[in-house]
Amino acid sequence: MNTVAETASMEAEKKLEIYEIGPCEDPYQIGFSIGNHFSNLIRSRLATDSIFNHQLLPFSQTPQAQSLLHSLSHNNSTKFPNHWNEIRGIAHGSGLPFLHIMILNFRKEILPFIPKVGEGEETIDDCSDILVVSDSMAVAAHNEDANVALVGHTYLIKATLSNGLSYTAYTYAGELPSCAFGFNNHGLAFTLNSVPPGESEIVAGGIGRNFISRDLLEATSIEDAVNRIRSSQVSVGHSYNLIDVNLRRILNVETASSQRLSLHEVGSTPFFHANMYLHLQVDQAHDRNSISRQNRAALLPKSSKDDLLSLLGDTADDEYPIYMQGPTLYTLCTAVIDLDERTLAITEANPRKGEVSYVFTMA
Repeated sequence: MNTVAETASMEAEKKLEIYEIGPCEDPYQIGFSIGNHFSNLIRSRLATDSIFNHQLLPFSQTPQAQSLLHSLSHNNSTKFPNHWNEIRGIAHGSGLPFLHIMILNFRKEILPFIPKVGEGEETIDDCSDILVVSDSMAVAAHNEDANVALVGHTYLIKATLSNGLSYTAYTYAGELPSCAFGFNNHGLAFTLNSVPPGESEIVAGGIGRNFISRDLLEATSIEDAVNRIRSSQVSVGHSYNLIDVNLRRILNVETASSQRLSLHEVGSTPFFHANMYLHLQVDQAHDRNSISRQNRAALLPKSSKDDLLSLLGDTADDEYPIYMQGPTLYTLCTAVIDLDERTLAITEANPRKGEVSYVFTMA
């Protein structure tokens, strides 16, 4: 019988699938098509995802969870009815209970309210970004890091909406596009970093981060993207790296509950962001993994694009490497957005190897 790590290793050898859909008139239709096409992959993820099976699902069936789930459902379906219908479509298309798909998409908004027993499993999505806009280069490079349950359980969605907008998004099985990274035909892209606000900073029943990032795929400019982020009453904070290839701009946006927001314009000084707040003043949990990566990145050269890829592929710290290889946290892929080339490249191996899986041209 295969161990989880062995299964993850075998799954990782399968190339990321791209699924093209649209033009679609209806958000439910988009969700249904995605859910139906990836039904086996979504079911496989849920069957092997220990955080879902041991934390999210048991908690969702307790009396104390009901008011939280009701608030999340009401507030998110009211603000984002189209994205809510897309989730309904994913559930129906995959043949899975709506509750299962819903709590998967609200995992970051639910997990802080689950009573802790012992240490528990690491749940932070430990992504790393290195960003720079200088005279010689304009690059956003991103490691997509996640729990072992996500290894082999992701895909790319290329969707065209009825209004002509199209987007490409790296997507976790069963979730809205995209809690990771994506871009659209307005030349706008984003990558995301989890940040761990302290318990006092979390508001129950607010807008889910998956709904905000899904909404960002339809932003028409970097200002529009900031306004979409700002307008949401979030439960938990997040870090957004907004990239506009038309304006050659990269903006880091850190958010917290009560509509708090801080902007940092990336310039010629390379900007590394792991999973701690860097400029928004909030009470936050101190993540040793993130602090270690931040300290290691400060020591490494960043004068060329190759340097940035080498940094994201760094494994020098055995306990908390920038490029993660298990047993709990894995770097699923590396995305490199070159604003001057107007490309997004995805590497599924260590980026130091230079083995690119996909290159997309951004409008």
